[in-house]
Amino acid sequence: MKKIHLVAGLLLAGAVVLLVISSSDLGTYYTFAEAELLEDDRNVKIIGLLSKDKEMIYRPEIDPNRFTFYMTDEAGEERMVVLLSEKPQDFEMSEQLVLTGRFRDGVFVAREMLMKCPSKYQDEEIFVRSEI
Repeated sequence: MKKIHLVAGLLLAGAVVLLVISSSDLGTYYTFAEAELLEDDRNVKIIGLLSKDKEMIYRPEIDPNRFTFYMTDEAGEERMVVLLSEKPQDFEMSEQLVLTGRFRDGVFVAREMLMKCPSKYQDEEIFVRSEI
């Protein structure tokens, strides 16, 4: 076998391993209960619905990068969420939320949020990312 074939095979195998490692958590979604049980400090994704009947707190004069609200995950568990970003426009109209973050002291702290809006904005998804 030629050296070029060996090198190409090794590069291909390395690329496949790197792809598998980097995408291992892209499609994994957790519930609040599962995410809270994780012992490491990695970020996880949680899908849920905004609890519109609960209080939403955003005080930009105190901290413009802190927005607190409640969300119910796919298992039906409702938890407080702190988004480390400003409150997105039309947040109350969102149908589904995808949060990326981790638990701290019993509260889910999100650094990123993807909002899926109602059918009026059917093809539009709003992505919010913390700059902190």
